[in-house]
Amino acid sequence: MVLSSAISESHHASDSSIHSTFASRYVQTSLPRFRMAEGEISKEAAYQIISDELMLDGNPRLNLASFVTTWMEPECDKLILASLNKNYIDMDEYPVTTELQDRCVNMIARLFNAPLKDGEQAVGAGTVGSSEAIMLAGLAFKRKWQNKRKAEGKPYDKPNIVTGANVQVCWEKFARYFEVELKDVKLREDYYVMDPDKAVEMVDENTICVCAILGSTYNGEFEDVKRLNELLEEKNKETGWDTPIHVDAASGGFIAPFLYPELEWDFRLSCVRSINVSGHKYGLVYAGVGWVVWKSKDDLPEELIFHVNYLGADQPTFTLNFSKGASQIIAQYYQFIRLGFEGYKSIMENCRSNAKVLCDGIRSTGRFNILSKDVGVPVVAFSLKDRSQHDEFEVADNLRRYGWIVPAYTMAPDAEHICLLRVVVREDFSCTLAQRLVEDIRRVLDYLDARPPKLVEAVAVAIAQKEPELKEDVKPSTLLASPVFREVMLAKKFPKKFGSFKMNGVC
Repeated sequence: MVLSSAISESHHASDSSIHSTFASRYVQTSLPRFRMAEGEISKEAAYQIISDELMLDGNPRLNLASFVTTWMEPECDKLILASLNKNYIDMDEYPVTTELQDRCVNMIARLFNAPLKDGEQAVGAGTVGSSEAIMLAGLAFKRKWQNKRKAEGKPYDKPNIVTGANVQVCWEKFARYFEVELKDVKLREDYYVMDPDKAVEMVDENTICVCAILGSTYNGEFEDVKRLNELLEEKNKETGWDTPIHVDAASGGFIAPFLYPELEWDFRLSCVRSINVSGHKYGLVYAGVGWVVWKSKDDLPEELIFHVNYLGADQPTFTLNFSKGASQIIAQYYQFIRLGFEGYKSIMENCRSNAKVLCDGIRSTGRFNILSKDVGVPVVAFSLKDRSQHDEFEVADNLRRYGWIVPAYTMAPDAEHICLLRVVVREDFSCTLAQRLVEDIRRVLDYLDARPPKLVEAVAVAIAQKEPELKEDVKPSTLLASPVFREVMLAKKFPKKFGSFKMNGVC
């Protein structure tokens, strides 16, 4: 009896801890969103509140808009979790992590055919995605160009960079943040990457580098870096300049070496001086890690490297930030030693195969033009052949009903009239999912075919507001006969509300 009494008292004492989570006062009333609450809440309630809201996010595995890795092996997840509390910049405290980063830099540099001798250290750094990598590479080019101009006694206040109009927005950020003019080669019908001939024509004595994209974010296409190199070699010889090339291989850097080893785009070309690549894309690591490597030490001005006496050791660093997590670098090293060359090759071949399955399925509908290329990142970009009734934005919106996140956007200048949908085929996008997506695209097309065109629906809404008596009769014939129709069309109320919009550099 004494034992029973003790249990009963204990039960009542902890009564608050066994209340149903959803019956607690913390989830019955909303917390302030834009200021800190006065008091604390239980850890269980905090977890549940956030978890509930996050359920409304899209499913990362079905987010076909993103190049970013959404799945890793459980063993790597454990390594990431175990190193979440490590600050990478504390190199003296975490020397093994620093060593792993150096190993990754050397592996990547040699993968890109850097001219390194046995035992020679590569020049590069781990970064927060390719955006930081691009900023660092751009700064190196700008400083090197400025130093040369100063030595020659020439003006050095108007640097420029030549790119295609299809570059990712981080290049525009670099140009604006670091006061470099961006000269972009416009696109054209059926040619959606930078034209190397036009790019070299735009090069002048103030050009710090030409940027080539190995894997356009629009359709996954590789730019012709070899042709660009040949033309630039000729111009440099004629002018006495030394204009270099940077390759933005954010998406394609972990594709080309495994699928197209004979393709010359990397340090085998004389003008290519630096390359960036995203570890969190086809490097197969969760979001947060990029890499930049230089061909030689001469390509990275020494004055950009800081030697910091931090926590008892000299730490050379060339980054835009300081503290950052070590877990993604550790995860990158895991993938390199876990998969090796053959493992990466197998995964990339599978991605390419699944992209072909999807491409063939979409082509079989007879409703789309395929804008992606056979050689490139495993991306399927496609546009409607007939947009007179419905457009790509409607297809994208209705695919969300089935859980798919497929972006619709317009091309870069001067091809804005081209609207397309794009699916990025990642490691976790299986053949079965590709086939299911095709089935759902067919369902969406059937659904849209049964509905009036979007413009007619828009006009119907506007007319119904002005002529309520037509609300029950919004057939196309009725709308066309309405005196309000011409007024509405002339007012041009629809392009802003229902027209296309550009997603610059979707990643």
